[in-house]
Amino acid sequence: MTIHFREAQITDLDILMRYMQEFHKFDHVEAFDEIPARRAMLKVISDKTIGRVWLIQQAQDTVGYIVLTLAYRLEYRGYYAFLDELYIREDKRGQGIGTQALAFLKDSCPALGATLLQLEVKQNNPQAAALYNKVGFTSQARTVLTKAINKQQ
Repeated sequence: MTIHFREAQITDLDILMRYMQEFHKFDHVEAFDEIPARRAMLKVISDKTIGRVWLIQQAQDTVGYIVLTLAYRLEYRGYYAFLDELYIREDKRGQGIGTQALAFLKDSCPALGATLLQLEVKQNNPQAAALYNKVGFTSQARTVLTKAINKQQ
């Protein structure tokens, strides 16, 4: 299956929002709120220091999207890339698109100044974990702790 990746533009926000909502439903993420989601996606599309968004396309059909963000860590002696979201439409899964998307990201990281690519996968998503392991991602002996910061407090 031949696919290609096109960097997202502001004009792609509607399809990105539709797929983001599908992704959140599939991944059991909190209730989808389009206004802050659209604002966050627009920020990544508009500010290249934050990261990149790509549409995954087969011919002229958009079959998914990728969001990659950038951060700096002393431990890594520089920038690293974080695969924030990788979504492939349900009818297109299992066809090698995810493997191609991960290879694309690996090849894209050096041009972005990133020397490491990280991601997280939910424990209740063994298909995604199998894909990531197949292409060489390994689990680190760490526990990620999270605390939401509410701006109103």
